[in-house]
Amino acid sequence: MKAIVITESEAAARELCGGARSLVDEVVYLTFCESVAGIADKCVRVSVPEGIAKEAAVDTMWEVVKAEDPQIVLFEPTRRLKIVVGRMAARDGASVITDVMAFCDGSTQSMYFGGVGLRTCKSLTAISFCSVSAGAFGEVSPSGTDVVEEAAFAAPAQTVELVSREKLPPADVDLTAAKRIVAAGRGFGKEEDLSLAREFCKAVGGELGCTRPLTESETWFPREAYIGVSGLMLTPDMYVGIGISGQMQHMVGVDRARVSFAINKDEHAPIFQKVDYGLVGDIVDVMPKINAKLA
Repeated sequence: MKAIVITESEAAARELCGGARSLVDEVVYLTFCESVAGIADKCVRVSVPEGIAKEAAVDTMWEVVKAEDPQIVLFEPTRRLKIVVGRMAARDGASVITDVMAFCDGSTQSMYFGGVGLRTCKSLTAISFCSVSAGAFGEVSPSGTDVVEEAAFAAPAQTVELVSREKLPPADVDLTAAKRIVAAGRGFGKEEDLSLAREFCKAVGGELGCTRPLTESETWFPREAYIGVSGLMLTPDMYVGIGISGQMQHMVGVDRARVSFAINKDEHAPIFQKVDYGLVGDIVDVMPKINAKLA
């Protein structure tokens, strides 16, 4: 069997190629970003001309997929790749199975309805297209060669022109690679209070993420820090939710943590029903005391 892996980031490339190796005999890495050596049997790179949006590479990438004839396509669930792979799947008359957490006996497992249910799916078409959640394969090590092939860009009949580009400030967090996750919620009433969470993170060697309101209602965090059903789905060794009520939309992003803690001033907060250990207390009162103990 053969798999094609499509990603935009190197970390996802390594994880998905390593995971694909456990499912199939041959792995091909397909990308329009920089190639990554040693993770697949070969890398096929599509060079998109300057001034053309990367989404316009869909025709070229589809030709590569058809030529390689894989049984499964695994991809990183970025906004751009959801568009590209979705269009490829439509050409094959296939559906995309999203947010896959596990593969078993030719089927996939993923959450649905905002994480309240677990579904098992199996593609009925020749190719399975699957977006894969971070940590789905656990600890895996990719293997492969340094072979890189260039796929000639074929301009589509209707292209997408790049009108302008604005560079976003670099995110200072990489939650997908973190073993210890600390998440801040709406219990933080002021942005300056987040220093308490950051001090705690530093003491425990963790990375700081957040719930959706702190990236949208407030702009205290970059989108890369948002954990939840429409954000990051993680599998950390440890999760600590601070000032988080525990709504399902957030908790599904960390419910596979090996051990979980919560700190909230409301003893009836739903999060206490979903973690291993809980502490009832106001953030501004208990966090300084915890941080002092950890110093």
